[in-house]
Amino acid sequence: MACPFFMPEAVIAQDDWLHAPRLPLGGLYGGVCCAGGEPFDPPESSRNEICNCGYARGRCDRFPAEAADAVRFSAVSDAPGLLKLVYILEKDYAPAEFGMLEYSLAEARFLSEPASLLAAQAKAFAQSYLRESAAKKFVG
Repeated sequence: MACPFFMPEAVIAQDDWLHAPRLPLGGLYGGVCCAGGEPFDPPESSRNEICNCGYARGRCDRFPAEAADAVRFSAVSDAPGLLKLVYILEKDYAPAEFGMLEYSLAEARFLSEPASLLAAQAKAFAQSYLRESAAKKFVG
């Protein structure tokens, strides 16, 4: 579950962890914090442990008091040409909002574009999911 205010920009190496946690976007991402107005480049430790992993309330000074704590993604259908995702915004460890997103593989975009932060995170998740699926098909 990534922080809902994190704008992922690029996958980065996971060399810092002996045993990397399960990363909600499918990989460790560099990016910026969009909480509190202007984009902010968080320190590496915050980016890795809070922005990428969510539940920033009480751990991040920029986190808005009443916001959702995290966003979770899951692939629910991997049909030829179309990846369907479900997203869940969580607050206090419970679902606060959810929805479905459809990602066109041919166009590399969502068929109905969600809000920009959610779109960026969902696209990062979709791309990570597709990379992992391709790797499994190649190996298996």
